[in-house]
Amino acid sequence: MKRLIVSGINLLIILSLIITAGASDASSLRATESQEIIWGDADGDGAVTILDVTRIQRHLIQIYPSIEEANMKSAIVSGEDALSIVDATLIQRFLAGIIEQFPVEETARPTEGESTEMKMLINNTPVTVEWEDNEAVEALKEAVKENPLIIHMSMYGGFEQVGSLGMSLPRNDTRIMTSPGDVILYSGNQMVVFYGSNTWAYTRLGHITDQTQQELKQLLSNGNVTITIMI
Repeated sequence: MKRLIVSGINLLIILSLIITAGASDASSLRATESQEIIWGDADGDGAVTILDVTRIQRHLIQIYPSIEEANMKSAIVSGEDALSIVDATLIQRFLAGIIEQFPVEETARPTEGESTEMKMLINNTPVTVEWEDNEAVEALKEAVKENPLIIHMSMYGGFEQVGSLGMSLPRNDTRIMTSPGDVILYSGNQMVVFYGSNTWAYTRLGHITDQTQQELKQLLSNGNVTITIMI
């Protein structure tokens, strides 16, 4: 009889331990799910360090250890669909204090009542653009409604940055003289941002209004830039 009682007590203890462990696991899972994503944490250690840059670089050239699937979302700080060397560069810039946040953190969709005006960043520096009222701008706005458009620009001619849009927009080309700050559509599928002047047949997209000519030159004349267009 005593053996039966002892066995019953032991069974209750075991069941209690199982239930407690299960509750603990569930609580841990809920805590993990509720944790806010740490953008730039490519190795999952809970911090953004130079090791995350190294992990991305190793992943891109397929050297172990690579990025685990669970950490891939936080590693893609550019807001693009796939990991690239741009993400490693952005994290380096973040660690150096050159930028305070990543492009992906700027891409939250507006809620009802918020502005749906297009925004533009030059290497993570927001600039104010007065957009034209034409078909090209409307098509561009529609294209970035769901996801930001990231354009990799190249310096050209000592007066402009130019990059492929990856799509064609409606054209209404006229021969114009550009000025610093002009945002232009060229050949229907390329964006040009001027920090100098040029004369050619273009379709106007907009004009940067919150930067002086010197500030534009500083932003655009010191190497290739990345431009992000988003709602």
